[in-house]
Amino acid sequence: MTILILGSGGREHTFAWKIAQSPLCDALFVAPGNSGTAQIATNVNIGVTDFEAIKNLVLEHHIDMVVVGPEDPLVQGIHDFFLNDDQLKHVAVIGPQKAAAELEGSKEFAKEFLFRHNIPTAAYQSFNANNVEEGYKFLETLSPPYVLKADGLAAGKGVLILNDLNEAKAELKNMLVDAKFGDASSKVVIEEFLDGIELSCFVLTDGKHYKILPTAKDYKRIGEGDTGLNTGGMGAVSPVPFATDEFLNTIEEQIVKPTILGLQKDNLPYKGFVFIGLIKVGNDPKVIEYNVRMGDPETEVVLPRLKNDIVEIFKAISENRLNDIDIDIDDRAATTVMLVSGGYPEAYDKGKEITGLEQIDGSIPFHAGATTKDNKIVTSGGRVMAITSYGNTYQEAIKKSYQNIDKLHFDKMNYRKDIGFDL
Repeated sequence: MTILILGSGGREHTFAWKIAQSPLCDALFVAPGNSGTAQIATNVNIGVTDFEAIKNLVLEHHIDMVVVGPEDPLVQGIHDFFLNDDQLKHVAVIGPQKAAAELEGSKEFAKEFLFRHNIPTAAYQSFNANNVEEGYKFLETLSPPYVLKADGLAAGKGVLILNDLNEAKAELKNMLVDAKFGDASSKVVIEEFLDGIELSCFVLTDGKHYKILPTAKDYKRIGEGDTGLNTGGMGAVSPVPFATDEFLNTIEEQIVKPTILGLQKDNLPYKGFVFIGLIKVGNDPKVIEYNVRMGDPETEVVLPRLKNDIVEIFKAISENRLNDIDIDIDDRAATTVMLVSGGYPEAYDKGKEITGLEQIDGSIPFHAGATTKDNKIVTSGGRVMAITSYGNTYQEAIKKSYQNIDKLHFDKMNYRKDIGFDL
């Protein structure tokens, strides 16, 4: 098969690394890709939402399968675009159709889905610019901290957790009336704060059958001890040590099964990954959010633990026979630590040369915000590279990642030194 991956981050490099191992893959393209994917695939400088250019690429290279990395093309309906085009409809697309992608595209849509199918989640109400006053009143009924979520896609930045009621009211106005997050916050979901420890559950589905992948926990804050600003993710650990077999069974019965059944009942066509962001409150799992693709940097610890040929799995999904596949997981732990540009998640410089990659031993460097310039690998984004390692324990795996990070350098390189600290 000839396969195209859409995206340019660490997640997409990990997909490319895994797909390239499959004997079913004859040729691999990544659009737009990065310096890591360039080493194992053909990068094509096309944006992930430029559907016409993607169509031309697919036809030119007789591409059989498209694996969609990020959420934007899914929410904008790339799967539907393929299905509605006679020249493209035979191509397998891994990712849900537009109606189902609203689970990530709209926080309100997701909350309505959760409540409709009796899936445990936080109580909530949603508001727009016309009923801000009602929003203030609802905030007054809650105990702090207050959780405000922009309804639409805000690149992981649209969630505020505030301890002060007046500040929460001011931010609600800021989001709804002053468009703090643009169109994404034309509607805001306010929900009760859930106190617990977070983890992510990853599910593959062909729309009818499902398979559960390893759990992972990522670290969102820039600073040690989970302090400072939210980022796209500073590291991840898989499996999650506190997720016992009993707890995982509860997740499957109370959350995964009703989610897959809910997709069928609501006629939401789904072929691909369901990322369920969970929080463990006491011994109960509750859903914080759905994403309609793999997480990043969780992909960098989940896919390395998958022993199966991933192209075989994707083929089974496209042919509605995922139930034929037995998922085989590596018993070892995998961890990843994200190297980021100095200043990230705020302003940062690009174009800094990355050195020491050839000295890495026993870890896998997944490139993210990195590109090739004048035969050198240089930084091109905030999250630059994820250093993934295996270990018999997560502590052993983390130690190996840090040992290899010591060999790497770029100007103002930053990373968290406490990934896994809370486990």
